[in-house]
Amino acid sequence: MKDKSPKLRYAMVCSSKQNRSMEAHSLLQRNGFDVSSYGTRAHVKLPGPSYHEPNIYEFRTPYHKMYDDLLRKNPELYKRNGILPMLKRNMSVKLAPQRWQDNAADGPFDVVLSFEDRVFDAIVDVLLVMFNRAALSSYSFPCANVITLLQAFHISKRSSSS
Repeated sequence: MKDKSPKLRYAMVCSSKQNRSMEAHSLLQRNGFDVSSYGTRAHVKLPGPSYHEPNIYEFRTPYHKMYDDLLRKNPELYKRNGILPMLKRNMSVKLAPQRWQDNAADGPFDVVLSFEDRVFDAIVDVLLVMFNRAALSSYSFPCANVITLLQAFHISKRSSSS
């Protein structure tokens, strides 16, 4: 018998929209989930030759352009540090990184997963703005359950130690 329950929509959110949210996006997508992924920083930031020389791209820059750029700059370095394989994975999932602040209207999402506390704060800031706009207009507010993985981990540790 076919499951007739509504399919939940998920959003994976990290800061630069490259590693954690994309790995989660890829995994959930391969398993049939309705999932999107976002970053919260002003730009996409990838490691460069040194800490003080990161590679910075605008959100919406296609992953293949980032890949080609790094391949041109220093293929050995970016293969060795895992950036090229990561970008290759990202290319198989979606065209380009999206910024949460610019794309939150893609919702409503049923579950929004953040991968660190400061990302959680950025998500909540955007949701509050959306809520305030909805309160001042006739638009409905897309509710979401926002969870940080750190909080989920702590909750799970507490319940398993009881």
